[in-house]
Formats: sequence, C-alpha cells, structure tokens
Amino acid sequence: MTFASEGTVAALILLLVAAASPCARGQSGAESRPDSETRAGLTSVPGIRVGHYGYPGAATGCTVILADGGAIGAVDVRGGAPGTVETDLLNPVNMVQEVNAVVLAGGSAYGLAAREGVMRHLEERGEGFAVGSGMVVPIVPGAVIFDLRVATARPGPECGRRAAAAATDGVVAEGSVGAGAGATVGKLRGMESAMKGGVGTAAIALEGGLVVAALVVVNAVGDIVDPATGRVVAGVRGAGDRLVDARRILREEAVEPSPGRNTTIGVVATNARLTQAEATKVAQMAQDGIARAIVPSHTPGDGDALFALATGGLAAERDSDGFSVSQVGALAAEAVADAILRAVRKARGLPGLPAVRDLPSPSPPFR
Repeated sequence: MTFASEGTVAALILLLVAAASPCARGQSGAESRPDSETRAGLTSVPGIRVGHYGYPGAATGCTVILADGGAIGAVDVRGGAPGTVETDLLNPVNMVQEVNAVVLAGGSAYGLAAREGVMRHLEERGEGFAVGSGMVVPIVPGAVIFDLRVATARPGPECGRRAAAAATDGVVAEGSVGAGAGATVGKLRGMESAMKGGVGTAAIALEGGLVVAALVVVNAVGDIVDPATGRVVAGVRGAGDRLVDARRILREEAVEPSPGRNTTIGVVATNARLTQAEATKVAQMAQDGIARAIVPSHTPGDGDALFALATGGLAAERDSDGFSVSQVGALAAEAVADAILRAVRKARGLPGLPAVRDLPSPSPPFR
C-alpha cells in the first residue's frame, strides 16, 4: 500500500475547495453571485416584509409586500396589456406620496380583489393615509398576472388577508409560491411548449449601507436568458424538451403572442431616501433588468409593471460616500435580472409544464 505525500494531500484539498466554490458552481449551471448579494432578498431592506398565500392544488395565489410605517412609492408600466390598480395615484404630481403595501396576484383582473383583504388587514392596525376622525385609508397599489389557463381558483380578499398576515422580514420563499404558483414562461409557440415560471427575489447590499432589492413574479411570454452567459435558462421547448431559443424563433417566424396573457410584475425596494420623482426614475431604470433577462419583453401581449419602494433609512449626504439615484436605479436593474433567474430556477413543474430542474441539459449558446 502506498500513501500520498503531504504535498499531494494539500493539492487534493485545494482542488476540493475550488470545486465547492461559487465560481465552480456557476460553471455547472447554478448561480454564482458577488459578495455584495444577500440571501434574504427583498426583506434585506429594513421595514419591508413579504408574505405569500397560495390555494392548495389550485396553482394560483398572491404575494403581499408590506412597508412598515409607509414608504415612498412609485411605478413604471411598460407592457401593452397591464392589469394594475392605484397606479395613477403614484404619479409624482399627485397628493399621496407613501404607500403601505403592494399586492401581486394571479387570477388576471379577478385577482385584483385580493387587495381588499390587504386593505382590511392594514385598517385593523391603523395603518394608512389619515383622513381625519381617527380614520385611515390604506394605500395599496397592485398588479396581476394572467394564470387562468393553469389555475383552478381565483385569488380574492381572503388570499390578500392571509398573505398580509403571513408577512415576515425573514428569508422570502421563492419559486412556485404566492402569485407565482401558476406563472409560466416561454409561450411564443403556445402553452404546449411553455415552462413553469414563479417568484424570485434578490438583493445587493453595499459596504456604505445602501441596500437595493427586488421581488419579481415571472409570467413572461418570452424566454428567460442569463445575462452573464447569454444562455436560455427557461423558455420555449422543442423536441425532447430542448430549449428552442426565442431569439431564433423571432428571426424565423412572425409570432404574435395572445394579448393580455403574459406579465412580469414586481417590486424593487431600497433603504435610500428618495423623493417620489426619484423613486419613479428608479422604477424606470429597474425595467432594464426585465429587458436583460427576458426575450422578448415589454411586448403588446405583456403587462410588465414594476413598483418602487423607498423606505428612507439612508440619506445621501454631500460629504459622505452616500449614493446617487443613478446608482440605485442601476443596482435595481441588476437585482431584477437576478430575481428573474431565481424565479425560474426555484420553480417546480406542473403537469405539462416542466421547470428548469426538469430539463435534460443546459441550452447551447445562442451564437
């Protein structure tokens, strides 16, 4: 019997450590992430809580984002078929500046009813816009996805109430939960070639204290593409469940997705102190994350919408490292793209709708 020398053992240990490193995992298909990213996702922003509720076996539900004490709110809508509520209220020229919660739901326009349950939950706790005589009106904008082809129920007030009651500042559940329970992607050739979408969240925290995070419900008509590699992660399936690549389809076919049946919606949040106009710019810039990770995006058949919440815990002081609005918006786009990737990687398949984890092998590079 022979024994390895000390040098050989040391070399083997180094190889094992390298194989377990984030970079090595990224090469094998799992995500690699910068040190600045935090695993708690949207709740990395102090004062933000997230709750999900899903109807068991019904492939639909809702997700509620609570802003304790209120947060400056804004929105940017890019899709041609949005399903939203209280978005006009978030225009910087209007009176109300702060929101108490955002509700994201399945059920198409029917799912907007989930908002009523969130409002009741907040009213019972005295949270909302004060209107005198001890009364409040909770400010709860929201957006919905179209999941009616998959879901067997429609989110209502009870869904919103339960999601709000379950909201926590802990690690956010991802994948086929809440509003993402019935989400699908890759529908350029119809549902028979689609895959499972879901909910994803990501956050970036800098040494100076700035935190920028996103939570996204991914129900896109397009493919999900990893911006770092250009590879399709989830999308239109061909023979043997191989990914076809929407970029090739768009060069070969005159496709026109069914209107109003696809949507990517979400929330970006930051502890930066922003005005409502600045938060609106952050929401606009955050849409770049959708464009980077979804092909195609912002189509006439999508209802893409992103809300922005600024809790205001971190001020940008002239004589400190602080932050800039451009920086916050750029980081928001990065967080959105990361959250989109996590949504499909964490999803679990449904009958006829496989998830990323069910695919036979990674897709080849586009070029």
